[in-house]
Amino acid sequence: MKNVLFIVFCLISLPVFADSEWAASDVQVDKPIDIKVYRNPDCQCCHKWMTYLEDHGFHVIDQPTHNLDAIKEKLGVPSAMHSCHTAVVDGYAIEGHVPAEDIMRLLTQKPDITGLAVPQMPVGTPGMEMGLRIDNFAVIEFNQAQQYSIFTTYQVDKNHQYQASTTEE
Repeated sequence: MKNVLFIVFCLISLPVFADSEWAASDVQVDKPIDIKVYRNPDCQCCHKWMTYLEDHGFHVIDQPTHNLDAIKEKLGVPSAMHSCHTAVVDGYAIEGHVPAEDIMRLLTQKPDITGLAVPQMPVGTPGMEMGLRIDNFAVIEFNQAQQYSIFTTYQVDKNHQYQASTTEE
């Protein structure tokens, strides 16, 4: 619980720097990148996130399953980071509605981590769009020791657009 409170505190207190929207033109790739998505067969937001990834140059390999908990455990996703679907790309675990630009930054930088997560299901994240409501959220990086830190924060500005702040800025 202390880790979750720390993440929330960091999310609220970090400044906002770069513009971020979910437009397909934001992320450019030379060839499609394979990403395997494990999801509950009944979940609809997972389809939206997978379509979003395809629009951003990923080749989605859909893996419907009723055994997501076992997959999350095998991949080392901390229980505090769980969301509705789990993906694997280039050996990294991707948990929840992680924006494509964060996945691309992960694949470019290749940090020594287990993966990225957007815990729970914040409204407004890719695949979780619900009209005008959008929530601030953080993309969290985690490692094998179940330690985590902020990879990117997204805060809503006065124009109702996401502004991103990364740890590299």
